[in-house]
Amino acid sequence: MSRTYKATGINLKTQVLGESDKIVTILTREFGLIRAVAPGARKHNSSLGGRSGMFVVNDLLIAKGRSLDKITQAQTVKTYPGLAQDLGKLAASQYLAEIVLCQALTEHPQEELYELLNEHLQRLETVPKNQQSSILACLAHAVFHFLALAGLTPQVQTCCLTQRHLTPDWTNPHWQVGFSISSGGIVCLEAWENLRKAASREAREQGQINSKFKIQNSKLNTPVPSPQSPVPNPQSPVPNPQPPTPEYQTVVHRQEIPVISVRLNSYELAMLQQLSQPEIMQSSTIKDESWLSVEQILRQYAQYHLGRPIRSASLIDSYFAANHDATV
Repeated sequence: MSRTYKATGINLKTQVLGESDKIVTILTREFGLIRAVAPGARKHNSSLGGRSGMFVVNDLLIAKGRSLDKITQAQTVKTYPGLAQDLGKLAASQYLAEIVLCQALTEHPQEELYELLNEHLQRLETVPKNQQSSILACLAHAVFHFLALAGLTPQVQTCCLTQRHLTPDWTNPHWQVGFSISSGGIVCLEAWENLRKAASREAREQGQINSKFKIQNSKLNTPVPSPQSPVPNPQSPVPNPQPPTPEYQTVVHRQEIPVISVRLNSYELAMLQQLSQPEIMQSSTIKDESWLSVEQILRQYAQYHLGRPIRSASLIDSYFAANHDATV
């Protein structure tokens, strides 16, 4: 008989297997990510039909198999029906599921990740209807927390170049700050511009020095014609060759110039900085486009560091672009 074990988990992905079965990918509190067969889940009268749906939390009894485990019993603990009733919420929850699938480990307890996912799904479900900016805010908030849990927190409080704290300048409507995905956070544009100019100046000076050395070397290597070449005396001793003069090269370590991926205004930086808090403040003055910009920054940052694209992000783009066009 197969060995069985108990686990509490939330369904993140389902696949069709055979004529009536499903393969369910589950994030469990006790064992991390597991894949198990839900036998007969696609049959009309199956007790596992609804329990194998997306984002359903179950207490499970699972039989250990050779290649795939098998769900023998499932008791539903919690569901999120509000996610399926709103296309924006559903797209955002699938987006989060993809990130969790990238971070989750197998045969390793994932209690913190499990609790964090349920917490943010609950927040998404409770967003009032027709508040698209709140969905984007909850999504950006969740992505930031998942990155932090994975040790990939973007640097949003201090400049990556100067390590000085940066605050939005509300007095200047044209004020901006850079964000470098490869460097890991925000960059003071003034310091970045100074570094870029200094590097350009050093490159020009180095180029001039190299050209002078080339001219001097060409003059030294040019043979001087003599009116009469001396006839070598076979009895004269052959001079010992002089050892070559060692050449030394000076290595200068210069600070790398970050690549600015995007520029943020005061509102976007303030929104990005508050994402590290347990709760975020919502404001009616903040437009959907601002939260969408913040989400896209975090999306590019997450894709860069996780090493794979977030496919559900295309649903976010199409859904919110369509809703924006409808309200204009």
